[in-house]
Amino acid sequence: MADATQRWEDNVPGKWYVDKSCILCSLCSDLAPNNFKESQQGDHDVVYRQPRNPQEEEQSKVAMEQCPVEAIGCNGLEAAPVAVGERETAGGPHEKTGVAPRHD
Repeated sequence: MADATQRWEDNVPGKWYVDKSCILCSLCSDLAPNNFKESQQGDHDVVYRQPRNPQEEEQSKVAMEQCPVEAIGCNGLEAAPVAVGERETAGGPHEKTGVAPRHD
């Protein structure tokens, strides 16, 4: 089971994430290419975009179920918490208002 406290920092904020037990097998990016990809460091996969529709949600679920080291998590939160003093990042809540920006 993935550990939200060990999620890679380069995952986009949101309920889906890859944690530090990832072995870069790239199965997730094969199964859900609209949401997972290899990190810029080249040593793990990340969620680069949260699922936007039921098909992507299902593909991400299959990727999580098939992950050989259980490094994919879905904690059910819409946006990862942003620490006080941090700037808004990739769909996370605004630091002063707490409201996530719209990305229509």
